[in-house]
Amino acid sequence: MKNVLILAANGQIARIVEQRILNEPKFDQINLTLFLRDASRLAQYTDNPRVTLIEGDITDPQAVSTALENQDLVFVGVVDHDPQNRITNNVIQGMQAKHVQRVISTNVLGIYQEVGGEFGRWNAEMISHGMAPAIISDRLLEDSGLDYTTLRLPWLNDRNEINYQVTGKNEAYVGVSGSRQSVADVVLQIIAEPKKYSRTSIGMANPSTEGEIRPVY
Repeated sequence: MKNVLILAANGQIARIVEQRILNEPKFDQINLTLFLRDASRLAQYTDNPRVTLIEGDITDPQAVSTALENQDLVFVGVVDHDPQNRITNNVIQGMQAKHVQRVISTNVLGIYQEVGGEFGRWNAEMISHGMAPAIISDRLLEDSGLDYTTLRLPWLNDRNEINYQVTGKNEAYVGVSGSRQSVADVVLQIIAEPKKYSRTSIGMANPSTEGEIRPVY
């Protein structure tokens, strides 16, 4: 793994991933391409030789395709709630055109009705119309032929901790909330070991929040 593209690179989880890659010795051979609407928001990386900043719109297929040139792995740091699934389709088509195989795509919990009880009901109500495109996004990746990981996120908090349990596609989701640092840790595990969680969907949350009926902040 040499070149990593992060789409929606100014997101909170994306920024944690970027900081760790650029500061931890085990990632010192990785170069980052950071794609975001306003490159000035990550101006601190302008002179970093391991970072390329690209300003663009993730719903623009040509911009995404251009950013994918010479990449080894893509992290999509935003959930595709677009009714036309432009984000997912742009990523898939761009990756196929540029012969990039590995992608980590963030999604939401509940796309398989794997979240039960009162919290599951509340979660579906809160996500509402965003659930249908999230479900389609996952199916598009599964059918794409790409080496994908769908990462189903819990309700997020900013706790200063890394504490999570991973659940598989056919398992009940454990927990309701988790820290952004924990999500970033899962992403970094895959970047460090690209075969990890290959061609599947995983959920993750802090297991101590299991049984809660609302997010834990």
